[in-house]
Amino acid sequence: MSERIVKPEFKPAEDGTLLTVTPESAGWEYIGFQVVQLEENQTWVRESEDQELCIVLLSGLANVSTQKNTWENIGRRMSVFEKIPPYSVYVPSSDQVQITALTKLEIAICAAPGKGSYPARLIAPEDVGVESRGYGNLERQIHNILPEQKEADSLLVVEVFTPDGHWSSYPPHKHDRDALPDESLLEETYYFRVEPQQGFAIQRIYTDDRSVDETLAVNNGEVVLVPCGYHPVGAPPGYEVYYLNVMAGPTRTWKFHNDPDHDWLMNQR
Repeated sequence: MSERIVKPEFKPAEDGTLLTVTPESAGWEYIGFQVVQLEENQTWVRESEDQELCIVLLSGLANVSTQKNTWENIGRRMSVFEKIPPYSVYVPSSDQVQITALTKLEIAICAAPGKGSYPARLIAPEDVGVESRGYGNLERQIHNILPEQKEADSLLVVEVFTPDGHWSSYPPHKHDRDALPDESLLEETYYFRVEPQQGFAIQRIYTDDRSVDETLAVNNGEVVLVPCGYHPVGAPPGYEVYYLNVMAGPTRTWKFHNDPDHDWLMNQR
């Protein structure tokens, strides 16, 4: 197994934790990521400490509260492959979040350094920007959950639906240099779901000098760590691929650089 792939546990821990990435375990500075699965009426609690959190309800219904806010009976989809925008909750640093599952529930906890600049808030489906990106077999559906136009200290969060036989994060691009205004330095995680579940996604991660050059077969429920390099994703025929992206770095902006060998694809229709 590549050290870039983080696999879920066979079954959730007592508190529902299925998968955890920390800056320490990833060997980087900014991003933490966690997947939690709760049974009906089970409760999960977390202190945000020096992190800001974006909690994405991947599937199921829940009551969510922070120190000053409560949102009851939120959630909309029972599977990510319903392709409707999710409910999410933004939690600032120095806060606490409590989630009680009203149905079987899967949540993703996206974390990055916070300064407490913004209050906790609900990100409802109507607050999520939906767009179709690309053309032909590069076309995919984007849900902009926490883009740079929305308030946060560090986090950028987006989910992508790649139809079977299509490619996304394509043409290959990277964002591993702190060289604004041309390129921003952003760590990134990809949390994959595949439908049907026995399928897989393909992700290549490579740098210009090929000091990094890996092609990964990624299974349902796994996370890929992308600290550097280009990182396109392919969905094999017969299998639809979903992923939730988390990005964070020293500056909260997404400025990417396309692989010059493949940039010509941007001009084809």
